[in-house]
Amino acid sequence: MASDGYTRCPFTYGLFIGTTALFLYLNKSSKTKKTELPKCDVVFVLGGPGAGKGTQCQLLQERKEGWVHLSAGDLLRAERKSGGELGDIINAKIDAGELVPSSITCKCIENGMVNAFEKTGATKFLIDGFPRSHENMKAWEDTMNVHNVMFVLDFECPETVLEGRLLERGKNSGRTDDNIETIRKRFNTFKAESVPIIKYFETNGTTVHKIESDKGVEQIFEKVASLF
Repeated sequence: MASDGYTRCPFTYGLFIGTTALFLYLNKSSKTKKTELPKCDVVFVLGGPGAGKGTQCQLLQERKEGWVHLSAGDLLRAERKSGGELGDIINAKIDAGELVPSSITCKCIENGMVNAFEKTGATKFLIDGFPRSHENMKAWEDTMNVHNVMFVLDFECPETVLEGRLLERGKNSGRTDDNIETIRKRFNTFKAESVPIIKYFETNGTTVHKIESDKGVEQIFEKVASLF
């Protein structure tokens, strides 16, 4: 029982703490002196789970000079493990059963871009797995619209092929989400959220290059590389 006579729900209290921490962190970040990114070229890389986005981005990074691959999911996972202030906020949100806010995802992406720029002077980025929703895109436009979105790569592949790839990956990946039940839920989430964002780009003048990704890695890369 709280001293004011009211019983506080730990879940609600956790949400309050997490939201307050997020506000304070983003407010502090906006005032903290940091490396100023120049205007960068960005390619958004989208596609269902197992479509080969990461593989193709890695090849582009290795074979196309100046391009850096940033995976939104990997950046979030790395931040969670970092033990830093932003990682603590992400963990608090997840522990409270909340979705990670798009503002945090954008902050992780921005941090990744800044780190790459500081290390190598990179100003060309492949952003893999983002944006996945209109909320993601709104957060990008609110905070990162200085950068030039060149085009979108949309990797298309039949679900049966994707399912087989993910189950095979799950044998060695150690990822708990590479199981049949979770895979099918991820497909449904992708269709519900990501397909509309592709239509958004198509109707707002951003070029969307559709890539058939049920072919061999090198065959797919030949098509992808021709766009850069």
